[in-house]
Amino acid sequence: MSSIDAAEAPLKSSATPPPEYKSSMGLVVDVALRVLLFGTGLVAIIVMVASKQTKMIPVAPGIAVPLDAKFSHSPAFIYLVAALSVACLYSIITGVLSVLAFVRGGTSTKLQFHFVMFDALLLGIVAAATGAAGGVAYVGLKGNSHTRWNKICNTYGSFCFHFAASILLSLVSSITLLLLVWLSLYMLSKKIARR
Repeated sequence: MSSIDAAEAPLKSSATPPPEYKSSMGLVVDVALRVLLFGTGLVAIIVMVASKQTKMIPVAPGIAVPLDAKFSHSPAFIYLVAALSVACLYSIITGVLSVLAFVRGGTSTKLQFHFVMFDALLLGIVAAATGAAGGVAYVGLKGNSHTRWNKICNTYGSFCFHFAASILLSLVSSITLLLLVWLSLYMLSKKIARR
């Protein structure tokens, strides 16, 4: 009976508890992705804002009128510029926080949780803006014969090239935000598993 009691007694170990999860590689990737987000967002904004083109459009035989095509004529393009501007500002703030966390030796669970929440929120905003601008761009490229919306990319080629490049860079920004959400969730799960 005494041997059974001795076997059921909890074993005491002199081992120290596992250290706090500190992944410097995860923080380096986090900072790199935030710099990529800033770069792609800023270039997409610059390309979109610089996408003005003026063409002489004939309205009658011998009469041509200059017409502008610029991003501010479409609410979807304005929304894209606004969403990317917020993403650029956000990437600066969170990039600085990530660098400070790297210098300190690791992020807190609370900070990592906030990164997950705000990265996911911003992913939704940037992806929605990219989709809206992509829809308008598609109508500009192909037109819509059912609603009699004419295509404009055959007339405003430079303008269309600019906003297509901007939408592509915005898509890269969306993918970068998705990777940031996944990375933050992974780092957060590693911290929680170590507790």
